[in-house]
Formats: sequence, C-alpha cells, structure tokens
Amino acid sequence: MPSSDGSAPRHLVSIDDLTNDEILKLFEVADRIRADRRQVSRLAQGSIVASLFYEPSTRTRLSFESAMQRLGGGVISAADMRASSAAKGESLADTVRVVGAYADVIVIRHPKEGAAKVAQRYAKVPVVNAGDGSHEHPTQTLCDLYSLRVEKGGIEGLDVVLCGDLKYSRTIHSFAFALARFGANLVCAPQPGFELPSYVVHRLRHEYRVEPHSVEVKDLETVAPQMDAMYFTPERPHQLSLFTDIREVNVKKFDALYVTRPQRERYTEAERSVAAPYFRVDRAALSGAKFRDTVVLHPLPRIDELSYDLDEDPRSIYFEQAARGVPVRMAVLGFLLGLFELGTAPPAPRSPIRLRTRGGIECGNSNCVTHAERQYLSPEYHLVSREPLLIRCAFCDHEQQVPLLGCSSTRHFHFASSAEVARIKPEHLVLFASEHQAQSAGYVAAGTRSSANRE
Repeated sequence: MPSSDGSAPRHLVSIDDLTNDEILKLFEVADRIRADRRQVSRLAQGSIVASLFYEPSTRTRLSFESAMQRLGGGVISAADMRASSAAKGESLADTVRVVGAYADVIVIRHPKEGAAKVAQRYAKVPVVNAGDGSHEHPTQTLCDLYSLRVEKGGIEGLDVVLCGDLKYSRTIHSFAFALARFGANLVCAPQPGFELPSYVVHRLRHEYRVEPHSVEVKDLETVAPQMDAMYFTPERPHQLSLFTDIREVNVKKFDALYVTRPQRERYTEAERSVAAPYFRVDRAALSGAKFRDTVVLHPLPRIDELSYDLDEDPRSIYFEQAARGVPVRMAVLGFLLGLFELGTAPPAPRSPIRLRTRGGIECGNSNCVTHAERQYLSPEYHLVSREPLLIRCAFCDHEQQVPLLGCSSTRHFHFASSAEVARIKPEHLVLFASEHQAQSAGYVAAGTRSSANRE
C-alpha cells in the first residue's frame, strides 16, 4: 500500500529490491512468528491480498494465501487467469490497475519474463513477484535462504551446489544472486545443455563480484556423470587469487545441495528432442564423505530427480523448507503492508544508463513480456558495456549486442565496432537495428558529412 507520506509503495519483484540487512531483519520477524504465531493473528485485519496466477501453482499460491489469513487479513484469488478477463484480451497493465483497487497487495505469477516489472509500474499497491517465466522468484529465494540460515546458522562461506536445470529455473537465478550477495560459494552442476543463462553469469561476475571457474568435483559424478561443474566464489585475496591452477581448488565439503526439476514446459522443441535423461539423486549419490553434512533442498514439485528413499534421510529438508515459506511470506506481506518496521534503510536507488531506441530493436528473448504486451509497452534497455556493445532488457534482463548506435547530438550513426562509440555521451546514445532505420530517422553514417559538434 502507498506509504503514509504519499510516496510510492515498496515492491518485491526482484531479490535486489531488498538489502541484505532487510533480508536478515525479515528472517528475525519470521523467527518470532514461528515461535508464537498468535501474536500476529489479527495484525492485518482489514487488509486484502489479491493472488493473480497466470500459471499453475500449488505451494506458492497457498503459501501466500495461508500467510495472509494467518495475519488476519483477507484473500481474493484468481487461481486460473485463463478463466479471467485476460482470456478476452485484457492487458496486464489494465488488470493490475483494476485489481489494485480491490486489494492492498498483489501477488502475481506470470509465464512472461519481466511481467512482474510491468505490474509494478501500473499498480498503486505493492506487487510481489511469485515467479515470472524463467526469470526470478524472490520469495522462494527468501524461503531457501531462511532454511539455510536455520540449518547452518548462517550463509557466508557455505559451499552450495546448484544442480539440474539451471537455464529455466527462476528459483535458481534469484537464489544464485542472493547467495553471492551473502558471500556463499556456488558450485553449479547443470543438466547438460541447461547451464546458467549468460546474463546470470554476467551479473554474478560484474555486479556481485564472484568469478566462475571450471573445476573437477569428482564427488558429483555419482549425481550426474555428464555434468561439467562450475565454481563461483567471491573475489577475495585469501581465496582463488592464491591458486595458480584452478584444479588446486578443493571443496572439502558441500553444505547444501539444491536440486531442481526439469522445466519441460519451457523447453523448445529442439531441447525436448535432444535432452539427455535427467539425473536422479538418491541415497547412493550422497554417500561420499563430502555429502556427510549436506542438507538437500528442492523448491518442489519434484518429478523423478529426487528419489523417495531420501525423504526419511535427516539431510533432506525440502518439506521443512516448504513449511517455512509461510512465516517468511507472513513477514514479507507484513513488511509491505507497513505492519512490521525493520529499522533498516532501503536499497539505494539504481540509476542504470537507459537507452533510447528508434523501433526495430526488439528484445532477443522470445518470452519477454514486451512481445506479449506490445500494444502499450515499448522495449527499453540499459547499457551493460561498450566493448563489446552490450545492452540489457529493462524488463527481462536478457542481454544482446547491437549492430548500430547513433549520437543524437551529431546525428551520426556508427557500427558497434567503431572506436567512435566510446566517445558518445550516455544521454546521446540511440539504438538502431539497421542502416536503413538510422537513415530513415535522419541520421547519416559517421564521416559522410562534417559536424561541428563533438560527441
């Protein structure tokens, strides 16, 4: 809900919408709720959460609805948006504007990546991302971090194995960012062909200051013989920079194994046809010495990747992990409703370089929300780097290179490989898909006419 001073409401669309201090304070609230739920049982009386689920969900939707009701609030639910006005062609923007008048918080799950950011733009109440395509799932990440904290006493320095479909699992993406922020080491063991997306690796390296290295982790061979493991560790002087050969890296033990199911509903036809048999984790796979104290997590639902013989193993905590989602989401909802004061500063405003485009530059991610909501939504991009010239979609975070760049000051356009690109001021950058498009906009190739302006 809007704050009492009339400022914009807080949202939880990405794990980056919370600072580390805020996350830890939310966990303290969740601890108090777990200790005595009755103390908050009437806290949210008069408040309503609306759950808009454009994709099937059991745990996440029921967890949010249970959380709100346990806070004393009400729930209105559209569990199957195929039976809603969206089936008639209503835009996402119109839906959240209307539903925001019925509720105090909107929880949304959507198949299109970046959809939660669109909802955030148009809703006048807090928006919580319950999963947008294969992009992010921040509250699941909070539940996962909370379980690690409960089981291991902290997060910094833990060696966490992320195993399975790392390409399409939104839980993995948010979780990887959060683990890196808290100083954990990541061992990425993907199903062959389903490695971490390049934009996730790029952000881990450049924004979260962790460096990926290929490493032989022989204990994982019993889990998935074909996996090529990747080790991500914070760049600290006492860690990888001391090693002259990455093969010297020795993971003495694994603190957690995070397993994900194959996200087959997101596979392309080509991926379905060539996908190797999915790995399976059972007791035998975890018999190595490095797995002795490993906790096994899974966001659920599982298919065949987790053997049922693990359910009674004390290292398996995935059902406790799911149960802990209720107090964590109670803390999140209470915070967004202004019922809990965390006493910490919000994240500093981010000011990425936003680029202008003259049409034709579409997001290269076919599942980006900009393709589905194009009647009112224009592509927007942030500048990632100039060498190479790399842009990031402001909605789904997909990264891509651009062939031509213009300068609005000189009305010249340049090929991305041109050294002149580095001289253009950020506020003058304009994206073009082709020479014809640049010329149609009144720009000319650099060097074809003189200009008194310096770029």
